[in-house]
Amino acid sequence: MQGNLPPEAQEKIEELQDLQETAQQVAAQKQEAETELTESKTALEALDGVDEDTQMYQQLGELLVETDYETAQEDLEEKVESLEVRVDTLGKQEERVQQQFEQLQQELQQMLGGGGGPGGALGGGPGGA
Repeated sequence: MQGNLPPEAQEKIEELQDLQETAQQVAAQKQEAETELTESKTALEALDGVDEDTQMYQQLGELLVETDYETAQEDLEEKVESLEVRVDTLGKQEERVQQQFEQLQQELQQMLGGGGGPGGALGGGPGGA
């Protein structure tokens, strides 16, 4: 079908495909960050039930290194804050990509004569979680 489309329409289709791939990558990154955030919050909550004198270890790559309660708590709190910012940023990026996708899809539909409704011949949106 693409062989008989105008070059401008073929370009739009390629841009749509690129945006769809970007949307999938952003969604995967966001899901990974959300999972890590949940795990970090759970670890922080579990730390609340631990005696401050308990011997603790922190994983650094493949190593376990002894740490104290206060350091472990500070590190987890910083990690949670950082991940919350990352999840928020990825959410905004996901929205921008979705808007770009929808705008480009409308432009393509107008270029091709306005046929097809939402999710028509061009398929659905870029997907997401």
